[in-house]
Amino acid sequence: MSNTLKNYLAAVRSTLTAALCLQNHASQVVERHNYPEVEARLSDEALLNPVIVSRNENEQCLIEPSINSVRVSLKIKQADEIESILVKQFMRFLMGRADSFVILRRKPIKGFDISFLVTNKNTEDMLKHKLVDFVIQFMEEVDAEINEMKLFLNGRARFVAEHYLTAA
Repeated sequence: MSNTLKNYLAAVRSTLTAALCLQNHASQVVERHNYPEVEARLSDEALLNPVIVSRNENEQCLIEPSINSVRVSLKIKQADEIESILVKQFMRFLMGRADSFVILRRKPIKGFDISFLVTNKNTEDMLKHKLVDFVIQFMEEVDAEINEMKLFLNGRARFVAEHYLTAA
């Protein structure tokens, strides 16, 4: 793992750990409702300042904390058109199975590839440091997975091209 990636992930880890200090907070607009304030945006005093942790312009993490929820949006590295197609399809595959992932959102925030929503209920049911570890591990492994898919795709394209050119 490169030094810049370690620093990037360490910054995301510390920021996310600080942002996950959540508490139960009922809606100030609708009685007996408890909406994630970062999603509903019903009261400005329940929202905190969003933080962007950026490794470069193509690899960013947006952390939007509020009093009872945190939304984490990731922009995944896409160096070329093949990687951009692979990222789009892989994220679509994951978001189609958002019910299996408790904190995964079905649609990402505009300008980002994937988003997670952690509510105070999630932090009560799960360990906070395990949630942070999951997001960090996801960030580490998604790059490796995309690179592996790209290598497989290039190898398969090379095989098809060789087979096609020798048959002709």
